[in-house]
Amino acid sequence: MALLAVLIPLLMLGVVLVLGRYEELLLPQDEADRREPAAVSPTAAVVTSSPAPAGTPAPSP
Repeated sequence: MALLAVLIPLLMLGVVLVLGRYEELLLPQDEADRREPAAVSPTAAVVTSSPAPAGTPAPSP
């Protein structure tokens, strides 16, 4: 029983890996499909992602 507890997960891992390789061979991707352009410009991402410093007071309404 202990042998089955070790062998079954290893066999399942092997099946998953083989199916992954089979999928890559069956459905090849072009280089252009793998690299997609960024949706947001790099400068906009930096400006919107940086929070205000901790000592900055909130603006008055």
